[in-house]
Amino acid sequence: MRSVTDRVRRVVIILAKAPVPGGVKTRLVPPATPDGAAEVAAAALLDTLDAARAVPDAAVLVALAGDARDGVRAAELTAALAGTTVVPQGEGTLGERIAAAHEEAARRFPDAVSLQIGMDTPQVDAALLAAAFEVVDEVDTVDGVDAVDAAGEPVLGALGPAVDGGWWALALRHPRTAAVVTPVPTSRDDTGERTLAALRAGLPGEVRELPTLADVDTAADAAVVAELVPDGRFARAVGELLGVGPVEPVGPVGERQAR
Repeated sequence: MRSVTDRVRRVVIILAKAPVPGGVKTRLVPPATPDGAAEVAAAALLDTLDAARAVPDAAVLVALAGDARDGVRAAELTAALAGTTVVPQGEGTLGERIAAAHEEAARRFPDAVSLQIGMDTPQVDAALLAAAFEVVDEVDTVDGVDAVDAAGEPVLGALGPAVDGGWWALALRHPRTAAVVTPVPTSRDDTGERTLAALRAGLPGEVRELPTLADVDTAADAAVVAELVPDGRFARAVGELLGVGPVEPVGPVGERQAR
């Protein structure tokens, strides 16, 4: 675990669940069994951890619901988490848990900008995450005040929309400002739009959009995402446990992912 004295300037926050059968990826059942769905979830988390840990000069904080030792692939996950800072996700609504994770990141890494992702986009890689950091870390701070971009406003946030109307990533220049998204209703087809509006209304600076990605909720989603990263653990788990063949993606090819 890194200490705050290491002057970490970037922190990837991963909101995740321990892959316990019956508690994760329940919309994959059927065609998967609860055990199979947990295997897919574990593979997605492992691939996500690989990407996050490969981001240059970034710490990784995992806000974990449950105990990885109680889930499938426990030994592998425990080893992968050993290089990160793991904190309990806590209770409350998703918005409250998001705010709490950012508060913890700000407390542990007070000089860092943040990028929050989940475990539903295993196709992300270090380059994509590093590019998201650049959006909110591209201007300097002068005497404790954010410098402005060419348009005359500091870039204080960025949101990555998801194909299904949600969002997959939240980048913030000041992590504690995640509190502005707390009241936004989740699991709706307009959650991403509402979250972007809340950020733009609540932050005193510019909020940009990141690339749109597909996230994994259903077996059809899993098949699409697996095609994007055929060599990863996630794709192997989908092929072995779901038995889902290739499907045609919904929406423009650009929405299938930036790779």
